[in-house]
Amino acid sequence: MTDVRDLLETAARSAAAHLARLGDEPVWRPVPAALRAELADQELPEQGVPPDRLLELAAEQVLAYPMGNGHPAFFGWVNAAPHPAGIAGALLAAAVNPSSAGGDHADVYLERAAVRWIAQLIDFPHELGAGLLTSGASMATIVAIGAARQRALSGFGWDVRAQGLAGAPRLTAYATAEVHSCVRKAIELLGIGGTNLRVVGDDGSGHLDPAALRSAIAADRADGALPFLVVGSAGTVTTGAVDPLDRIAEVCAESGCWFHVDGAYGAFGVLDPEIADRYAGMTAADSIALDPHKWLQVPAGVGCLLVRDRAQLRESFSLVPPYLRDDSGDPIGWYSEYGIEQTRPFRALPVWASIAARGRAGVAADVVACTRAARLLSALVAKDEEFELAAETEVSMVAFRYCPAGLDDAAADRITHALAMRIQARGKAFITDSRYQGRPVLRACVINPETGEAELGLLLEEARAAAAELR
Repeated sequence: MTDVRDLLETAARSAAAHLARLGDEPVWRPVPAALRAELADQELPEQGVPPDRLLELAAEQVLAYPMGNGHPAFFGWVNAAPHPAGIAGALLAAAVNPSSAGGDHADVYLERAAVRWIAQLIDFPHELGAGLLTSGASMATIVAIGAARQRALSGFGWDVRAQGLAGAPRLTAYATAEVHSCVRKAIELLGIGGTNLRVVGDDGSGHLDPAALRSAIAADRADGALPFLVVGSAGTVTTGAVDPLDRIAEVCAESGCWFHVDGAYGAFGVLDPEIADRYAGMTAADSIALDPHKWLQVPAGVGCLLVRDRAQLRESFSLVPPYLRDDSGDPIGWYSEYGIEQTRPFRALPVWASIAARGRAGVAADVVACTRAARLLSALVAKDEEFELAAETEVSMVAFRYCPAGLDDAAADRITHALAMRIQARGKAFITDSRYQGRPVLRACVINPETGEAELGLLLEEARAAAAELR
């Protein structure tokens, strides 16, 4: 029989060794073709593999080929280096392994605290039960838009839960072209239709234009539609732009639209006093989607939804079969009444541990370290003769492109588009690409507080070297 203590201690040592050697190894390296096949095509074993061999295989074949997001020279997407306390919390949560749908066990109450702490970190008004942890911001967005749909149609006298959408008023939603793709997915999945997500003009720098929003809402209403939702970004995915949330909130108050903020990555930037004023109006939102597994450094798989109206959320999703009836007298009920998931993993423990280990001051210090590093990278790019900024750095995302003197835009765009993969393949830094205003850009996201001037300089050195190879 397996010795549980030996197994878990060996696993912990393996994880610690992986974290310790991150800075001495390539940020990323491709999985060899033979190993890809071995991992993907392996046969189901007839007999169990001994536990010590399992851990050896995991170290040799899995930990040796990571995405790279624990490394301080990783700037790709928005994938965090997990905080050690969060890793420990995830292990303990797995050991307990409850279904956190509801009931009288510790994880339920810990989730209430974790959600409240997240609300307090961004100063969002919090009513007990007005929020829950989800699998990520994509799920949080589906839940938020589901509640917005319910409110809008209920106000029109239409019970969407009972009657569906056939014959219901045509709903319309509004966001800029820079909004995260999960918003469109949610609109599509909820039966509203992607064509009813209106792309609102911006101010030329990726920020939603409130005047254009007012005009779009008025035009749709005159055409017989029911405008119901506006999505503002607290840090867009390509440039990190923060929409004018205060002015969007005013339009939503005038029009009766639900105001949702996509703060998955960027909302925690409000903790940096130097940029906090960009977030004015965020506290007026009806809902905010966040990702603790991004800037809070919680192990992946944890999003959060905060809402202003707990009753609206419960009205939209509560369905309690007899075997799940709660007669405890708890006015909040089960978390499964506030969203889509019935079986819910114990997400609160790694969230709680990651925040508790640092406190508000420590979390804020980590955010400030990232935003300062991003501003430094932005300054380095601005004075580099081979690159130019594609947009102002507002939070901790730096979008830039290759543009040396004497190279035409078409050639510069081709090289910019190819640069990310070439930099990745070199193994010393990791960056991804995107498109902004019709042109390819490199997109460096700084959410690791260990990222410093050395890594920023290395990234530009690697970009120059990779560009020289491509030329």
